[in-house]
Amino acid sequence: MLPCCIERARFGDRAATRDLVEKLRPRVERMALYYARRCGEDADDLLQEAWLGLLQAVPNLDLRIGSPEQHLIQRAKWRMLDHVKRARLRRCAPLDLNESEPVAPPTDHGLESASMDQFLAGLKAPQRAVLQCLLAGLTWREAGRVLGCTSANVAYYMRQIRSAYAAWEGEGGA
Repeated sequence: MLPCCIERARFGDRAATRDLVEKLRPRVERMALYYARRCGEDADDLLQEAWLGLLQAVPNLDLRIGSPEQHLIQRAKWRMLDHVKRARLRRCAPLDLNESEPVAPPTDHGLESASMDQFLAGLKAPQRAVLQCLLAGLTWREAGRVLGCTSANVAYYMRQIRSAYAAWEGEGGA
């Protein structure tokens, strides 16, 4: 019954899409509640992201490969976890303006900029591109999408960047 419902939903049948949503609702809601408890996120936000991920995957679903329901559940899960990751990146500590803490002395940003430029000059072009994407706040998956590669490639470049930084720092570059 469900593969037939998915097949019709792939071609835009609204009734089939509603049936599919109703059949998968308990699993998706339980998953959203679980991740909300584990990650401290709002369950409704996670549920919304899950439905977006699931429904965006329906038109491109290949019914001949594996279990279509499981694939849709996985897409929902990945979308929720991406939301959690983005939320953590955007979260910052609140400023307490009433506290009178000493202000840090000004630093020489010119020297820091020159050191960063020196480090970046020692990197290869793909490594610099990955580092710039990540410094701009993108996740590995988003950086890979922008650069036309996978998140595994981004991870590979990050390992190279970290080892280059450790060597550069050991030489007294930082």
